[in-house]
Amino acid sequence: MGLLPFRKRDQAAMSAAQIEALMQGFSIEVMPRTATKVEDFRALLPAGTRVYIAHLDGTSIDEMVATAARLRAEGYEPMPHFPARLIADRAMLADWIARYQGEADVRQGLILAGGIGRPRGAYDNSMQLLETGLFDAAGFVRLHVAGHPEGSRDIDPDGTGANVAAALRWKQAFSDRTDAQMALVTQFAFEAAPVIAWAERLAADGIGLPIHIGVAGPAKLQTLVKFAVACGVGPSMKVLQRRARDVSKLVLPFEPTEFLAGLAAHKAAYPESPIAGVHFFPLGGIKTCAEWTQDHGGAAARPAAALQ
Repeated sequence: MGLLPFRKRDQAAMSAAQIEALMQGFSIEVMPRTATKVEDFRALLPAGTRVYIAHLDGTSIDEMVATAARLRAEGYEPMPHFPARLIADRAMLADWIARYQGEADVRQGLILAGGIGRPRGAYDNSMQLLETGLFDAAGFVRLHVAGHPEGSRDIDPDGTGANVAAALRWKQAFSDRTDAQMALVTQFAFEAAPVIAWAERLAADGIGLPIHIGVAGPAKLQTLVKFAVACGVGPSMKVLQRRARDVSKLVLPFEPTEFLAGLAAHKAAYPESPIAGVHFFPLGGIKTCAEWTQDHGGAAARPAAALQ
C-alpha cells in the first residue's frame, strides 16, 4: 500500500513530460481586435511561435495585415486565415497575398472555406483557392487546411462525412503534386479517444498530412459551451455536460489537461501517429492561455517554423 503514492507521482510526472513533449512548437490563434489588447506578445509567447490570425466576417484586410506585421516585428510566425467565402475574386486574393508578403513577410496561410453560409464572390471552398496557383507563385512555403474530427454539418449536411472525406483526398493529392508543406489543423474538441480514432482512420485511408489538434484554452465552462455550440463541436460536448453537472466545479476554469494527457500518451506510445502537435484557441483570453501553456511546458517550445 505504501508504494501507491509513489506510483501516482511517477504516473503524474510521466503524463506531464508527455504533455510537454506534445506541446513543443504549439501554435495559437488571435484576432486583430484581441491582439490590440496585448501590449507585447514577447511577454506571453516563446519566440518563433506560429500565430494564426483569424479573419472573421467584418474584419478588414488592413487590420489583418497590420496584425501580421506586428507579430512578425515581435518575432513570431504569422499565419493568416484565407477564408474563401469572403474573397470576391482572383484579383482580391492576389492583392491580399501581395500585401501580406510586402508588409509582413508572410510565408504561411490557413486556407479554409470561412464561417459564412454563402460566398461573397467566386470562391466557396479552400480547394478553389489552392487551385488558383497564387500561393505557389508567391512562394508560400506552408499551407494548412481544416480538419474535422467530429464531422462538419456545414460540409456534410446529411452527416455522412462523404464530402469531407473527398475533400481530404483532394488535399492529399494536392500536397503530393506540389512543394507546399501542408498539414491539417482541427476544430477544438474535448475528448481525446474519438480524435485519436479519427486521426488513425485518416492514416489508414492514405491521408498522410500531419495533424495539429485544436485545443480550447482554459476558460469558464459557460464560455466554452457558448463557443462549442457556435462552432459546431459534436459528441465531445458531453465532456462539458458532465462537468456542468458537478456543482463544485462550475466556478472553476475548465482546463485542457485531461484532453492533452490522452493525446500525449497516445503519441508517446505510437510516435508514428499523424498527430504532430497542438493548436490553441484562447477562448478564455490570450494571456490566460499563454500562461497556461508556459506552466505546462510551452515555455520550452521550439520555434513552430521548424515543425511540421
